[in-house]
Amino acid sequence: MNRFPVNIKVATFSLLLLSIVLSSSSCGGQKATNQTEDSVVSIQFNEDSAYSFCQSQCDFGPREMNSEAHDRCGKWIAAKFRGYGMQVIEQEALLTGFDGTKLKATNIIASYRPELDERLLICAHWDTRPWADGDFNEENWHTPIMGANDGASGVGVMLELARLVKANDSLAVGIDFICFDAEDYGTPNWSEREEEGNTWALGSNYWAENPHMDGYTARFGILLDMVGGVGATFYQELMSKHYAKSVVDLVWKAARKAGYSAMFSEFEGATITDDHIPLNQIAKIPTIDIIPYYPDNYISSFGPTWHTLDDNMDNIDRNTLKAVGQTLVQVIYSQK
Repeated sequence: MNRFPVNIKVATFSLLLLSIVLSSSSCGGQKATNQTEDSVVSIQFNEDSAYSFCQSQCDFGPREMNSEAHDRCGKWIAAKFRGYGMQVIEQEALLTGFDGTKLKATNIIASYRPELDERLLICAHWDTRPWADGDFNEENWHTPIMGANDGASGVGVMLELARLVKANDSLAVGIDFICFDAEDYGTPNWSEREEEGNTWALGSNYWAENPHMDGYTARFGILLDMVGGVGATFYQELMSKHYAKSVVDLVWKAARKAGYSAMFSEFEGATITDDHIPLNQIAKIPTIDIIPYYPDNYISSFGPTWHTLDDNMDNIDRNTLKAVGQTLVQVIYSQK
């Protein structure tokens, strides 16, 4: 096992081909319909607000599974969404980690206008990595990470979006903000266990098989993962293009319209195993992953702080939060 893997979550090309062959109902040909003409949306995403939401999560400390900080932060997240007028469901589940550990997980579903049938899904994971197994210093490999980017940033963007939606209540579609739990309990580098099946994205797999509403569906989904890092560029992730190319096109067009084409590259990135996979394969909701790609970083293509103790607030960039958040505002308020 390499000490500094390029990308634990990246599947091999052969697995991608196998996935495509086995996937009999690809969402790639679907269209993200019912958007208005792409005029520039005037509502402004507040990056300082999103940054403060990231900081507030980190103030609890690392939010690894089965910890007090994890449980306290989860209650805080749910309360913040309720404060913005969302209907909140805390979906509890007892999941099993790669090592047999029973994980007390909670998926937090916050719904804007739950009575509407036409819905968008925006999601991120809120748990943090229990081990800094990507750190330079081997002595840190069993230390939980703060997860300012890998965890807090996606939730921070969603909370700011919820605040904006409440203040600008003119949408004709409903939105479900879902904070998935137990995404980052995947097999660590130092484990001698053979990885059997997918040990990542446990909370989203559970939700995809047990949605919070019978027959739940959405026009499309957008996953936010590590959307606050310094120097981030968002390439077009390959499984997103396979299952939901029209959604990739929609979001990248919105980024251009919002003025952030430099951060949303037209080039293809890697193949990522992340929370969007069960949403596509099990829930059949065409969902993309907005996730950074650092092709020239020798430590990890996810960037220099991935799964290290450096994933802290010192390495969160308001400009990155703004680019992602404003792009999402453009997407949301262009729907009809």
